[in-house]
Amino acid sequence: MTTVPRPRPSRAAEAQESVKELILRRGLMAGDPLPTESELMEELRVSRNSIREALKALQAVGIVDIRHGFGMFVGRMSLAGLVDELAFHSRITLQDGRNHLRYLIEIREILESGLVQRLIDLGPEADLSPVGDVMARMEAQAQVEEISPETDRLFHDVLYRPLGNPLVSQLLGAFWDVYHQLREHLGAPDEPPADVARRHRDIYDAVLAGDRAAAVAAVHAHFDGVRNRLARLPG
Repeated sequence: MTTVPRPRPSRAAEAQESVKELILRRGLMAGDPLPTESELMEELRVSRNSIREALKALQAVGIVDIRHGFGMFVGRMSLAGLVDELAFHSRITLQDGRNHLRYLIEIREILESGLVQRLIDLGPEADLSPVGDVMARMEAQAQVEEISPETDRLFHDVLYRPLGNPLVSQLLGAFWDVYHQLREHLGAPDEPPADVARRHRDIYDAVLAGDRAAAVAAVHAHFDGVRNRLARLPG
C-alpha cells in the first residue's frame, strides 16, 4: 500500500506554532507584552511576511492581541469568535427551516442542570446573597415592566460564581450572546414577566434548600419559555 505523504505546513503555519511555543517557553500570561515583529523574525528565523501572517491568524483566535501604537500582547481568552460563528450558522438554519438553535438551548440546559447540582454540593460554602439581590431586582422589574435582558443574564452569572470556574461564565455568556443576536428572528416572548421571575425564583429557592431534584426540575422549567418560542419557528 502506497503511503501518501502529508503536506508540509506552510511557513506561516510553522511561525504560528513557534510563536505559541515562545509564549509557553517564556511563561507569558494574558496581557504580557510580546517581542516586536522584528525581534520575532530574528529569534524564530522567519520572514516578515510569514510572521505577519502568523500574527494575524493568532490575533483572529485571540492568542495574540495587537494594539496599534502600543505593541503586541498575549491575548485574553474570549469566545467572541465562537459566538459570531454560532449566531451566523444558526441564522442560516433558521432561514432554511432546520432551526438548529434548539440544539444550543439543549446544551445550555444540560450544562445548567449539572451546575446547580455542583452548587448544592458546596453547601454553606456557597455565598448566594448576591443572587438574592439580583432576584429582588428581577421581581421588582416584573411588577412594573419587562425583565431586562441584563438582569436575566446577571442572575445566571452570579448564581454560579461560587463554583470558582471562570469558564462557566464564559460559556454561559457565549450561549446568551448567540441567543441575544438572534432575538429579532425568534418573535416576541409569550411568557408574562411574573412567570419568568417565578421560574428564576424556583431555581434560587431550590438551591438554597439544597434540593437537587427540585433544582434540576426548576432549570428544565426555566427553559420551557425558550422552547415554546423556538417551537413556533419552522423546522
